[in-house]
Amino acid sequence: MSVPTAPAPSPSAGPARGAPSREGILVADRLTKRYGDVTALDALSFAVGAGEVYALLGANGAGKTTAINCFLGFIAPTSGTARVDGVGVEQDPVATKRRLAYIPETVMLYRHLTGLENLEYFATLGTGRAFAEGELLEHLARAGLAADAARRPVGGYSKGMRQKVGIAIALAKDARALLLDEPTSGLDPKASNEFSALLAMLRERGCAILMATHDLFRAKESATRVGIMRHGVCRAELATADIGHADLERIYLEHMTD
Repeated sequence: MSVPTAPAPSPSAGPARGAPSREGILVADRLTKRYGDVTALDALSFAVGAGEVYALLGANGAGKTTAINCFLGFIAPTSGTARVDGVGVEQDPVATKRRLAYIPETVMLYRHLTGLENLEYFATLGTGRAFAEGELLEHLARAGLAADAARRPVGGYSKGMRQKVGIAIALAKDARALLLDEPTSGLDPKASNEFSALLAMLRERGCAILMATHDLFRAKESATRVGIMRHGVCRAELATADIGHADLERIYLEHMTD
């Protein structure tokens, strides 16, 4: 199978560097971030629509986490814009945060509270409304957390179990978009597979998902598109349906080499 090794103007290829991206729930439009002489993001443009999973692939320092932090409003871009559901993050950071859920590499929960209590706290904080216990338990069950674990302190949870509480928070918020930073790092194969199943469930609910990852296998399995990043630049964008695992690895390695 012949696969292009660089972006090309085809249905599988994304916008060229610096080109305005098409509309979606998550939109990066010429997103640029500089720290003095260092350019962390260089005119990054992409869009993630409802029911899509977009994986940013790249080594440490490629700009993946910087892009996510721009969507979260943790970092102000030097130029360009990050939009969530049509709203600019810099223009209305409170409104955009209401539309988002974020799962970092290590989900930060209150270790002395149970999974149910953590969900109640963060869901109420994120939505401003009270939840019935049965509703919260339903969200935890939908996220794959065992019923007997919901009432145990999260200090004894595995990483995969903590992530399930994070997914339950996204469900309770009815988030339009989900941001993930290295979500499968440190997970065993079973937990990683379960996480992929959760992403498929969220896709079916119409969630737009942006995932920063090193995991080429999971990117191919879970994402609808991948953007290969290096030194703040998206070097190639590919539709995962059009390539195999070996093709993705080959193209990725080609773009990691000068």
